[in-house]
Amino acid sequence: MNVHIVQHDILTARPEDNLRWILDELETPASRDALLTVFPACTLCGYPLYAAAAYTDLQKRAQAALQQLVAHSEHRAFLVGMPLQIQDKGLCNAIVFIQNNAIRGIVTKKYLAPDEQKYFVRGDGVQLIQFQNQQIAIGFYEDLKELSKSHTAQPDMVICCGCNAFDYNKPYRIRYRMTKIVENLNASLVFVNRIGGEGSLLYAGGSMALNAAGGVLAQLPYFEAAATTVDLQELSALADDPKPEAVELVYKGLVMGLRDYFVKNGLRRAVLGLSGGVDSALVCTLAVDALGAENVHGILMPSQYSTDHSVADAEALAHNLGIQYDIVPIKPLFDTLRETMHPVFGSLAEDVTEENMQARLRGVIVMSYANKFGALTLNTTNKSEAAMGYGTLYGDSCGALSVIGDLYKTEVYELCDYINRDGERIPRHTIEKAPSAELRPGQKDSDSLPDYAVLDAILNLHIEEQLCAEEIVAEGYDADLVEQVLRKVRINEWKRLQFAPLLKVSPMSLTLERRWPIS
Repeated sequence: MNVHIVQHDILTARPEDNLRWILDELETPASRDALLTVFPACTLCGYPLYAAAAYTDLQKRAQAALQQLVAHSEHRAFLVGMPLQIQDKGLCNAIVFIQNNAIRGIVTKKYLAPDEQKYFVRGDGVQLIQFQNQQIAIGFYEDLKELSKSHTAQPDMVICCGCNAFDYNKPYRIRYRMTKIVENLNASLVFVNRIGGEGSLLYAGGSMALNAAGGVLAQLPYFEAAATTVDLQELSALADDPKPEAVELVYKGLVMGLRDYFVKNGLRRAVLGLSGGVDSALVCTLAVDALGAENVHGILMPSQYSTDHSVADAEALAHNLGIQYDIVPIKPLFDTLRETMHPVFGSLAEDVTEENMQARLRGVIVMSYANKFGALTLNTTNKSEAAMGYGTLYGDSCGALSVIGDLYKTEVYELCDYINRDGERIPRHTIEKAPSAELRPGQKDSDSLPDYAVLDAILNLHIEEQLCAEEIVAEGYDADLVEQVLRKVRINEWKRLQFAPLLKVSPMSLTLERRWPIS
């Protein structure tokens, strides 16, 4: 059977816009020549809809779009996903099978995510539908766990309509799961996933088709719109089936997520503070790759504690990337603020308060530029810093989007090396020097934090692996250090809740999946 597979970016809560590209795709020769065209789950309205799903105007608009698709389906068969009111049941996340101006079948999602459970009712799961003398099992990715040899009628083919948010392990887990389904059922399989950024969530695509022997007939690219037609009876698999490294997927995902965040929100320009450090250098490079150098502006804000090489490294980065930048020293502002606060502070010794003043002054400068020139401020905090609360609220926490907030510091370095693989874009000295906030003389991150290699290993065991202190110590880490790290993670939840939304790339991102009581 020839099946046409389409992975596409989907616009959330905009069924009319999605209808246009769906109809365009259905008119392509490849789709017309195929017996069946398969779109991702949630094709018409996007995902996640959150509270928008509950509003009847969106449901009616989606229903109107569905009626137009049915009207354009003469001598055609295809699958689309949408929220659908089911009589005597309620609002379901559904996959609709349309053929010859009629709805042939409706598959409703059974295993709902926590957010879905607020707006959707539990559906029936995978459905078997007869088509072209084939038994086709159709379902959402989350419902495929029910497919087994226990089915009274074994499918000849499995179609999985996905809307699977990316993390750097997900593509490999999906491939393994699809392969095991084929192996267990001896059936061919099609997996179709969307692409695009939706706020914090990234969708990678990576749609695929496997024959009944487990051979890969098609593997669509990651983070790119693509379509292909496959003959599921084909016996010969792809000769070249490359599996991209996680760092490559993270790079492509962050670039796509940045670009989509701006485009889908009608934004164009970005601004960020350039400290000469590795975090801001990485964010700036990703922004240039996503938006173009002409749309990215850097602001260098040296203080009396800044080293000469910090300014030089930031300027070298700006020159390498071809962006415009300004230098706005903060010492005059800092001196004025200290003098202004002297009657309040009196003879109290300087401490972290004065360090935070500098960070907040930098936040004021960057946000002022954003307001004046209609730019969006990018946050440059990494996951290690966010986990430990190592940052100034309303200072370096400023920003409308956290670009690397789901990358540990060691992963930041890994991504910088990947970006520099074909030549130096991020200055080598920026990557190699000891990280510092430069808020007091001779300050280094190591004054307040353990070595990042050790810190990130402990954080990963605690956050991603969800191990407690005793279990982490059993892995060979110092008990006092583990207790210190976990305590800081625990007491800084309140601060993380006030950070910018982040682009999710890990299996367990802070503020999205991992939440902790704050009192």
